[in-house]
Amino acid sequence: MFKITAYGVRKNEVDYFNKLNIYNFELNLVSDNLSTDNVVLAKGSNGVLLRANNDGSRTILNQLSDWGIKYVFTRTVGYDHIDLEAAASFGITVARVPSYSPYSVAELALNLGLMLSRHTAMATSNTSLENFQVNSDLFAREIHDLTIGIFGVGRIGLTEARLYKGLGATVIGYDVNENEDAKNTLSFVSEDEILRHSDILSLHVPHIKGQNDKFVNKSFIDRMKSGSILINTARAEITNQSDIIEAIKSGKLDGFGTDVVINERDIFGKKFTATNPLTDFSVKEMLSLYPKVVITPHIGSNTVEAVSDMIRISYQNFHDILANGTSENEIGIN
Repeated sequence: MFKITAYGVRKNEVDYFNKLNIYNFELNLVSDNLSTDNVVLAKGSNGVLLRANNDGSRTILNQLSDWGIKYVFTRTVGYDHIDLEAAASFGITVARVPSYSPYSVAELALNLGLMLSRHTAMATSNTSLENFQVNSDLFAREIHDLTIGIFGVGRIGLTEARLYKGLGATVIGYDVNENEDAKNTLSFVSEDEILRHSDILSLHVPHIKGQNDKFVNKSFIDRMKSGSILINTARAEITNQSDIIEAIKSGKLDGFGTDVVINERDIFGKKFTATNPLTDFSVKEMLSLYPKVVITPHIGSNTVEAVSDMIRISYQNFHDILANGTSENEIGIN
């Protein structure tokens, strides 16, 4: 029987791993993310299944290869956590899930935008402290009177655009490849125009290492509309967190909502305490800016529909490899 060790399996996902296992794979479900500390749990497996923030480095892949594991798949769209060159050198096949329910991330991005624009995070933070005053910081505009910018109009970006459109907002978009279908929902504009006009700018672009690292930086933010809100449910590596922090402090940005942070492999999934404190200065500084900065712990895909899609397609990837020797979702070196 083909044995799969899946890492980063949350408690609420276990039932879905089991009930969607139509090919009767032998499953070894590990709650922690893959690291050098627990890679040994994969020994004896035929394949390994990762999620974001798992360690797919050369060191890990070398160890898996030594144990005869030739399939390291990820149940995510992004795959920058896997060293593809190392995988190729060890003869390891890599595959991904190219898409899952776009509503999962799109709804979270919308939620963060609404929370910050209507100042509900600030209001609930105040009332939790028994402060029921309505001060000027809680004054807001209505969504139908705002311009929403979708930076990267793929399946997720277009889904978010349609959600905002349903609320009556004006929606504009920027993408190097303009989707004709999207033109029924939004108007494509130049990069300068989307930065200049957006009251809420939502990022939906992949991180391409060495190409768009930290492109959302001071120069980018300086071109944004003053007092606007920035939302990132893509990858933290496309942003310069320090520049965003400074923009919040200066008032250039009125809010920042993010589901991702730099070095989140060392942060998300953990609970920090006085005896085990959070030491990441950048994230601590963003937390100190709450409720102007709102952070969620990479929960964009944490919905019934998205998790089901990710697991089902991952199983199909393994089945296709075993049955046909290949999968349409294989990833090679560019």
